[in-house]
Amino acid sequence: MTAARDVTVEADASGTPLTVESGEQAIGTVTDAQPGQAPIAISVPDDVDAGEYTIDADISYAYTYQQSGSGVTYDRTRTWSTSFDVVVDDEARFKIVDVNTDAQVGDMGTIDVELENIGEETATDLNVVLESFDEGLVFGESLQSAARVDELEPGDTATVSYDAAFADGTSVRNYPLEATVQFKTEDGLDRVDERLAAGVMPGAEQRFSITDVHSTLHVGEDGHLEGYVTNEGPSDAENVVVRYTEESQNVIPIETAIAVGSLEAGESASFSLPVDVSGEAEAIDREIDLAVQYRNEDLEARLFEDAAAMVSVAEQRDEFLVDVTPTEIAAGDSTLVDVEVTNNLDQTVTDVEAKLFASDPLDSDDDEAFVERLDPGETVTLTFDLEAAGSATAKTYPISFDFRYDDERGNSHLSGTTRVAVDVTDGGGGLPLGLIAILTVSGLGAGAYVYQRR
Repeated sequence: MTAARDVTVEADASGTPLTVESGEQAIGTVTDAQPGQAPIAISVPDDVDAGEYTIDADISYAYTYQQSGSGVTYDRTRTWSTSFDVVVDDEARFKIVDVNTDAQVGDMGTIDVELENIGEETATDLNVVLESFDEGLVFGESLQSAARVDELEPGDTATVSYDAAFADGTSVRNYPLEATVQFKTEDGLDRVDERLAAGVMPGAEQRFSITDVHSTLHVGEDGHLEGYVTNEGPSDAENVVVRYTEESQNVIPIETAIAVGSLEAGESASFSLPVDVSGEAEAIDREIDLAVQYRNEDLEARLFEDAAAMVSVAEQRDEFLVDVTPTEIAAGDSTLVDVEVTNNLDQTVTDVEAKLFASDPLDSDDDEAFVERLDPGETVTLTFDLEAAGSATAKTYPISFDFRYDDERGNSHLSGTTRVAVDVTDGGGGLPLGLIAILTVSGLGAGAYVYQRR
């Protein structure tokens, strides 16, 4: 026989207190010049006695037993039963007693492994290597991490800790782990206890929700994006901050972050973000990207980015509403015009400077007024002088107003121009210019005399 092909090894520990964990092992082709190896994993119970135990093994393979001159080959399969001895000594052996973590899905944390020496000798210089078999659980950028224990006596336990992270979007389930313990015996010999199996389950991903969103946004104005942020858990969150992360040239945050304080799991808090909407923006519904910054129970900074708010941007509006009385003046007359000015914004304005503009044949010798403060929706009456030239044609003419004011942040603005129609009526009495009518009354009657100045 030149080669054994498709070689498999299956071990059986029946009749011993040991258990074979590895199952059937395939090792491929074996020849005299190229022997094969089959690693057999055997678990040893805590209470097993030290000594020698026999493990049975079946080795199955295929081989060519005849080849004809025409090139036809004839194969056979065979199983060879054998056995080998395993020695369980009194040296240190280990088992994982417990594994827990404070890490959540999408976050970093610590995995604590409690290791017990179940052997009968003290182990020193322990190097405990923990390995993950799932890329959803990593130690830094690796699937392995190591921790050191100086000494572990028989029956004692030690807790070793590893910095770990669970990837975003992974499920909440048991993640398989395997530990390997490298140590020195009491005689100073190097030993390895391998394949200590365990599992660890992360906490659910920390989540936040944004609800009850409303806004006071208008094209060309400052406004507010308001709503509630809720800590959906599972853990409490410290120093919660709502961040505006939307990138837009026309809708720009005045403040990019608003702190709302600490939130227990299930607790909500209101927030209000000041936003500036440019005059070039469109009056449409928009989805605004938000994020929630917070600190976990270890006061480590974290960021939840899966948050957004739907808001409406309303059409551009006049900052001030104007109502003028009277809106009629006779040619050649002057009158006092009362102007009711209403703050149409959603914020208090200060240092309001009102200006009246009139063009020929209308004019004003008193065209400015001042208001110190005007709350949202508040109305104030301002009075201006308005004159119409005697030569004015009877028809409708425009006058206009604008307002310079300071907003709540102290920024100065100039409002858009508001136009108002004024009707000029005929100012004549029916007599030629320069004639004066005099009415005299006497006991005999009354008469009207007209004379012309020379």
